[in-house]
Amino acid sequence: MSAIRAPEALKMAERIKFIWDFYGSGSKPTATHHIKHLGEFVAGEKLDDIPMGIEEVTPKHHIAYMVVEREMMDNLRQILKPHRGQIYEE
Repeated sequence: MSAIRAPEALKMAERIKFIWDFYGSGSKPTATHHIKHLGEFVAGEKLDDIPMGIEEVTPKHHIAYMVVEREMMDNLRQILKPHRGQIYEE
């Protein structure tokens, strides 16, 4: 039995998760503050549907993240300078 594949037009664009790492006892408020600035950037650039948030890795390591489509990656990476990135899978 072969797998059913969606036509190219129906496939979702590959998305990249930009990640900023924050460490130490103030990592959560720092990540939260960083998300505020990312939100301001997104609003100012009139970008739509950009998932953002913070995640706790450990109590002293939090990340701020932003998910962008691959075609936007190079331009936004130069502007926003994330610490790292990975392919985003829901």
